[in-house]
Amino acid sequence: MYPPEKIRNIAIIAHIDHGKTTLLDGLLKQSNIFRDNQATSERMMDSYDQEKERGITIFAKHTSIYFNDFKINIIDTPGHADFSGEVERILGMVNSVLLLVDAQEGPMPQTRFVLSKSLKMGLRPIVVLNKIDRPHATPDAVLDSTFDLFTELGATDEQLDFSYCYASGLSGFAIHKLGDPHVDMRPLFELIVSAVEQPKGSLENPFLMQAATIAYDDYVGRQACGRILEGTVKKGQQVIHCDSKGNEKRCAITRIEGYLGLEKVEMDEAGVGDIVCLSGIPEVTIGDTICDPRCIVRLPPIKLDEPTVSVDITVNNSPFVGRSGKHVTMNKIRERLEKEKRANISLKIEDSSNSEQDAITVSGRGELHLSVLIEAMRRDGYEFSVSKPRVIVKEIDGKKCEPIERVHVEVPSEYSGNVIEELSRRKGEMQHLDTDEHSITSMDFLIPTRGLMGYRNEFLTVTRGLGILTSIFEEFAPWRGNIVGRTRGVLISMCPGKTNGYACFNLQDRGVLFAAPGDDVYEGMVVGENSRDNDLLVNVTKGKQLTNVRASGSDENIILTPPRKFTLEQSIDYIQDDELIEVTPDAIRMRKRYLTENERKRR
Repeated sequence: MYPPEKIRNIAIIAHIDHGKTTLLDGLLKQSNIFRDNQATSERMMDSYDQEKERGITIFAKHTSIYFNDFKINIIDTPGHADFSGEVERILGMVNSVLLLVDAQEGPMPQTRFVLSKSLKMGLRPIVVLNKIDRPHATPDAVLDSTFDLFTELGATDEQLDFSYCYASGLSGFAIHKLGDPHVDMRPLFELIVSAVEQPKGSLENPFLMQAATIAYDDYVGRQACGRILEGTVKKGQQVIHCDSKGNEKRCAITRIEGYLGLEKVEMDEAGVGDIVCLSGIPEVTIGDTICDPRCIVRLPPIKLDEPTVSVDITVNNSPFVGRSGKHVTMNKIRERLEKEKRANISLKIEDSSNSEQDAITVSGRGELHLSVLIEAMRRDGYEFSVSKPRVIVKEIDGKKCEPIERVHVEVPSEYSGNVIEELSRRKGEMQHLDTDEHSITSMDFLIPTRGLMGYRNEFLTVTRGLGILTSIFEEFAPWRGNIVGRTRGVLISMCPGKTNGYACFNLQDRGVLFAAPGDDVYEGMVVGENSRDNDLLVNVTKGKQLTNVRASGSDENIILTPPRKFTLEQSIDYIQDDELIEVTPDAIRMRKRYLTENERKRR
């Protein structure tokens, strides 16, 4: 067990893609916790399969490394605004944060968000100017703009006097001054040891801890992860579990686990400042207090910002139900969502009150936040339908208010006119416009969350994939009025069957198809986008009429354009209020809420 004065607890925070997980790779590799012949991968902390595929961090994760005789506990956090709930709840576990800022891009919207949260909690950040070896890096100018951001966010004098260093996580070096030789990460290790305060609390006090994250082990069940605030804990020790409703329950600690590199290690005893996972408390959830029976304390619950977007999840009632999913009933779906609710407090899950059929409303920070849950359920064998996302509306001082986002856009200047025109049409208000010497235009907008829905795919098309668009929740503000949705209608299959190449060829002039020849379709399924603004019923299963008469030139080759394929996020962006997404383990299909033409007309 390490004494508190030899422990340093720190979280790495930054905007998405500013290099948190890569910098942590460098720290892990240089801390001598791996064997010389041990295979290590890129972004080692991104262990969840969706994190590896998407190239982003979704869940906050812990690790411990050793430098000289100090133990440094590091928490890697997500950079995407949709997962900011993960950042908010772990800030209480650390004594400082490493604020990573890209030495070329400078502070971005998510940098502002995570920094403001850490400043409000009284933490003194250490600024790391990362990627200084990029060709257009301007570390000194970025350092000045970071200082300006601290001032703008109301940092105290102590917080403004922050320590800083320069680094390249990819190349594996850190330096105190720009002229220093590029050797290794030692300067950053030294800065963490000297600038981060030791954990508060005493080994002599009764044991006290708050659960900040929840883990699950097949052998010992639910585990509470958090930092020990006071005292020590031993295997077999009796503790009191206080939940959010005020109930108290006596439990015995069956296992204590700490971290070493990427591995969990079992411990007999842990003390103040250690970040550990405790087993033996079966009903524990995030924010619960675990304390000594002799001194029962109830810590305030962990507060998170509210969700801004919600979807309804219902059973799949399409003709293809049960083809590939194992869990298709509402009871199974509800059970899975209840399990998610216990482990992920940034999601709000409740029975829907505004749906004609049995539905569960899931609310989160954004479409990506919700789509990660939907994708996880799909991979677990669940089959269900998802509605179009809608923003959560509040009444403030008698006025109807909706969530507004701050959007930062960087595009080559020749595309800026299109972007400004479209965001203005979606009720966006420009706050800032600047073009640099490389003809890259930077813009900031305040825009309703409704206005961003469905725009990201269009943005990539308009900017030929060269644009960057990031957004973060700003505030609830008065309703901005009606926003025009999708400008084109869809092609709807009028009968079930398999799509036919001949029918697809004849329909190509009508719009863009989403189905390839040989795909199974059913009545009411969305099979393409109409080139006009109305919905159109089409027969994609119709074959060519064959006769025994042959004529020269009548059997010409058909040339088909490849169909447009949608990811789950693109589907969520694309659908309208009268449409649903059918989510199954092997397919994502878009369909009308009411499958037959007669039903749709009756509504």
